[in-house]
Amino acid sequence: MTYSLEGKVALVTGASRGLGRADALALARAGADVVITDILLESLDDDETAQKYGPMSQVMKSTGVVYAEKTAEEIRKMGRRSMAIRMDVTDREQVNEVFQKVKEEMGGIHILVNNAATLDHVSRIEYQNDEFWERDLRVNLTGTYNCTKAVWPIMKEQNWGRIINMASVAGTIGGFGQASYSTTKAGILGFTKSMALEGARYNITVNAIVPGIVNTEAFQMIDPKMRERMIQRTAFKRPGEPEDIANAICFLASDHAKYITGIELNVSGGIELFTF
Repeated sequence: MTYSLEGKVALVTGASRGLGRADALALARAGADVVITDILLESLDDDETAQKYGPMSQVMKSTGVVYAEKTAEEIRKMGRRSMAIRMDVTDREQVNEVFQKVKEEMGGIHILVNNAATLDHVSRIEYQNDEFWERDLRVNLTGTYNCTKAVWPIMKEQNWGRIINMASVAGTIGGFGQASYSTTKAGILGFTKSMALEGARYNITVNAIVPGIVNTEAFQMIDPKMRERMIQRTAFKRPGEPEDIANAICFLASDHAKYITGIELNVSGGIELFTF
């Protein structure tokens, strides 16, 4: 089964690395033109932004793990249209400007992947950083809201749309020391179902991917002993690969999934199952 997305324009947030980058490349391979958005671009010397969004952004920038423009170039080499745009999902005015720019230059937006997220705030409740709590709400949950709201009139006008939100097993089974992250990811599931109800009359499907542990750059930064504990929690005894998530996204974006909306699709290797 192939998922043809020819003639579609996709926008992926947080696509400079990890899952977002894999999603963008997979959508392009399926035939879509793809817009890469992220707070960090290789050509921008923007230490202030990296500092603003915490340790993970700082490490990725300082180590050169930012591939937004490289990803756009790879997509253009496939014969697809692509561009990389700096966008902060918490800045509503900027989000609206970017989405209108994409509509004008690319002819529409048919697929939105709300991938941008923070996940470096890990501590027990008594040690939770209040500023990071607010940051996680702004980026993970309100950022998804901002982008969905911006794309909504475009998709309504087209009478066609696919929105895929990135949740997490932390939002379905919780995560020790992950109060802010788990809360935002659980919120995304409720938001997804509400938008699915509102979107159906306009031929807009809205679904959520629920990943488990995935072998991204961020996962490799975790202490090796903790990584092994997490891997052993899965039914397969191995982490997923970014392509496992990307393939599920391509399916949900395609006409093969035209009667699927409001679901939580676990792509988690069975980490939520009782394993022993």
